[in-house]
Amino acid sequence: MLRILYTTFIFSISCLVYSQQNVQNVVNNPLLRHASVGISVVDITTGKSIVSHNAEKSLTPASVLKLVTTATALETLGDNYRYSTEVALDVDDPSRILVIGSGDPTLGSEVFSENRYGFFINSVQLLSKTLSKNQNYSLYIVDDLFGYEGVSSEWTWIDIGNYYASGTYGISIFDNSYRLFFNTVDKNSCPVILRTEPVIKRLTFNNELKLNNTGRDNGYIYGAPFSYERTLRGDIPAGRTSFSIKGDIPDPGMLLGEILADYLNKAGYKVNNVETAREDYLKRLCSPKKTYSYYRVGQSIFTQLSHPLYEIVREVNVESNNHYAEHLIRTIGRNDVKDINENALDAGIKVTAEYWKSKGVEISSLLMHDGSGLAPQNFVSPKFLTDILTYMHNDSRYSEAFISSLPKAGQEGTLRNFMRNTKYSGKIIAKSGSIGGVQCYAGYLIDGNKKYAFAVMVNKFNTTNTQVRGIIEQFLLSL
Repeated sequence: MLRILYTTFIFSISCLVYSQQNVQNVVNNPLLRHASVGISVVDITTGKSIVSHNAEKSLTPASVLKLVTTATALETLGDNYRYSTEVALDVDDPSRILVIGSGDPTLGSEVFSENRYGFFINSVQLLSKTLSKNQNYSLYIVDDLFGYEGVSSEWTWIDIGNYYASGTYGISIFDNSYRLFFNTVDKNSCPVILRTEPVIKRLTFNNELKLNNTGRDNGYIYGAPFSYERTLRGDIPAGRTSFSIKGDIPDPGMLLGEILADYLNKAGYKVNNVETAREDYLKRLCSPKKTYSYYRVGQSIFTQLSHPLYEIVREVNVESNNHYAEHLIRTIGRNDVKDINENALDAGIKVTAEYWKSKGVEISSLLMHDGSGLAPQNFVSPKFLTDILTYMHNDSRYSEAFISSLPKAGQEGTLRNFMRNTKYSGKIIAKSGSIGGVQCYAGYLIDGNKKYAFAVMVNKFNTTNTQVRGIIEQFLLSL
């Protein structure tokens, strides 16, 4: 018996020494000479650390932060939570049609297979049972649930205006993004703008785009929220009759209202005016002591429900959907702080930190500026991530929904090429994170009795993300 125990002890020590040596292989890799590296690997069965390096050091997580957002959303909202968008009449003015948003990111989204214009079709069909074609109507879009600070103050200018950094408001439509189409056949001229889909009235472009022969899309759209003036820079492929890049819709609430008005007018109803709650929201901010009453809900006409939260969370983690993640963090905040004059993003960040602190997780390494990880000033430690991953695996009532939301390495989503054709393809489920100078992975390695939660974070490297990914892959293969 003593010999068996001694052998087991020696084997365990050997494994730890071997694993720690592989950590040093990462840290000492010449390609990461100037980089900051943090690693935490935990046995989720025993809770013991397998290997670590700078495990409590705060590093920029990029999209790995979405693990924190989605886990908190499931824990605080529940996996079957659904957003609702209501169409109703104003009790004080029945000629005033209200559209009341709850922050649903899936309305008209490309992600789900339904007709993207289904909301408008259903609204007109049900409104036709109540409206008269002999009366004039107006539309009032209640899109102020999250306020109008739709982008994080820490997002960079190169991102704002592009689809992956779209604004987040109480009304979302078409993923809050549009496609801008070009003709680039003439290689000796600037790309010719053809159209946007959907059509956005008043939207204008300063076209500084150039053409390339590489076939790569290096086109960027710059512009502030609620501004209809956009600047195009970078370069896009030459020789195309139709090529598109994506930008963010400046005012999603207004666009939804204008499209619904068009649908109603085509159906024979007279809609003469479209307003959003933004102007009234700004009045409240300027005069908070005054009492304002801009609408009162009367007869409810139609309510559209979103897909359940577990499907939204899976989209966030598999495809790294920034738009959905930003809606989730604000929904977490507004679910706790009902006053719409309070910043929903700040409230969501506060609730997130307080929730994990209540679960015994050390939160001192956590600094959030958004829910998606797009802000370079987000910070979190590898240990914080493995603590949450361990909790979600062992103790959460939503464990199944969370774990099934993560993409399988080598098979799907943003991990389609990660660990492909290796022994851990399909046995690692994780979230990746990548922005300039940042490459991170965090998730689970499940292989027989081997059950690990891991986080590997690399910041401020001078090489390519692809090379760093290869280094991380070799480390994980060594576990």
